[in-house]
Amino acid sequence: MSRAAVRIGVGSRFSYDGEVVEVVEFAGTQAGGEVVLKDGRGRLLRLAVKELLLSERARVIPDGLGPASDDPQETVAVVLGQLDAGERERVLERAAHVREVLTGFRSGSDELPAEGEPRAAYTAGEPMESRYAAKAAELEVATRTVKRWVAAFRQDGEAGLVPARSGPRSGHRNAEPWSEAALEVMVEHTGQSKPSRKMVIERTRARLMARGFTEEDLPSRATTYRLLEDLERRHPTFRLSTKRNRDIAARPGGVYGKLRPTRPGEYLLMDTNRLDVFALDPVTLQWLQAELTVAMDWYTRCVVGIRVTPVSTKAVDASVALYQAFRPRPAGEDWPAHALWPEHGIPRSVLIDVTALEGPMRSAASPALVPETVLVDHGKVFVSEHLTSVCRRLGISVQPARLRTGRDKGPLERFFLTLREDLLQALPGYKGPDLHSRGERPEGEAFFFLHELEAIIREWVACVSPPATHQPDRSRGAGAADVAGGDVRAWAEPGRLHRGPARSGPDV
Repeated sequence: MSRAAVRIGVGSRFSYDGEVVEVVEFAGTQAGGEVVLKDGRGRLLRLAVKELLLSERARVIPDGLGPASDDPQETVAVVLGQLDAGERERVLERAAHVREVLTGFRSGSDELPAEGEPRAAYTAGEPMESRYAAKAAELEVATRTVKRWVAAFRQDGEAGLVPARSGPRSGHRNAEPWSEAALEVMVEHTGQSKPSRKMVIERTRARLMARGFTEEDLPSRATTYRLLEDLERRHPTFRLSTKRNRDIAARPGGVYGKLRPTRPGEYLLMDTNRLDVFALDPVTLQWLQAELTVAMDWYTRCVVGIRVTPVSTKAVDASVALYQAFRPRPAGEDWPAHALWPEHGIPRSVLIDVTALEGPMRSAASPALVPETVLVDHGKVFVSEHLTSVCRRLGISVQPARLRTGRDKGPLERFFLTLREDLLQALPGYKGPDLHSRGERPEGEAFFFLHELEAIIREWVACVSPPATHQPDRSRGAGAADVAGGDVRAWAEPGRLHRGPARSGPDV
């Protein structure tokens, strides 16, 4: 079983106030134990042991990986926590006997002796074999049993003395080889369509028969179905969708880290998502599908670039969204005051030449930003020569996310979900997130042109979107109240959103 603990001694490493330090000495004083630490530059620091272990300024750096959710064995805390009062008392009693065999004292320490300890059979001069024999005779068990208890205690402590639970799913003598073969079959179907339980059972049976097993050696059909339920927890195959099963199978085996932004512009998230609403082509007046490319500053969660295009998005569209981070588009004429920038953040004169702005001075629709790193996925748009050359010329680093790992751009994926649930589903032409959610003929309800749809999304991000309450100093005014009060649908009515001149052409 896994130990959820770290042994502290000379050579242990800590992160103290952001610096990596190493324990070089322990010292005892009248005030208590103290520890001497050495940082990377050779400087020494003296701290109380309590300060090192209990302060929020210090964090231990383990030498190896700790327990993980996919470990084949449970942690010590989980094993002991599953015992009732009677079982826990029996385990503690057995641990006391083992400690007496090893040390001569039931407490395990000569500083806490019980009356009459150590007994003659367990004194320090007695060999271990005689101690095993004396304890086996005392408890009326085999000597081999006592040796097994001692070995388990040395490896896992008191948790190693917990009796193994005989589950109903492992009663057959060949349950383990059958489970191993079935797991092989399930893993082979990770990238394929979802199989049925019957198919996995039949393929497992054929595989074991080819390895020399006979029909009499195999578990019954009822037992195989119970074994599959246990294997489903280790490698999901039947219960969830195939896409979800592939995501679970692609999880890293060890602990994975996470980028943590510390300032605006340090990481810029970029991604493209197909919108769940139809739009109109301004030339042909035919319905078409639209895609949204978004650039979001990870630290402030501000959307600094938006580009709506017909399928499919080009590299130049992604570059346009990136350019908007440097030069934000002007805000709408009728936008409320709380949606205008900059009332908060970096002074605009540091980032943009005022003489380069055209027309009358007006606040921008999003904060100006100088990104240092762009975090993108492996789509052709974001790894194209055009976008990479733009980033190279502007001095921006490109950080690719891991393959099929949406959580690397978690804030942006959450934005797409909020956009669909709070805005797109209230628009005419909404088609749902998948085929099973689609209406009878949503393409016939398409109403907005592509540029109008982009303007709607921009205004929603600035005025109504909950994360867009992006400005920390903004009071909780109409935008947040509208979202909380469910007024988004009324705000997104076609007549409310389309304020431009009447369009010519056939009725839509």
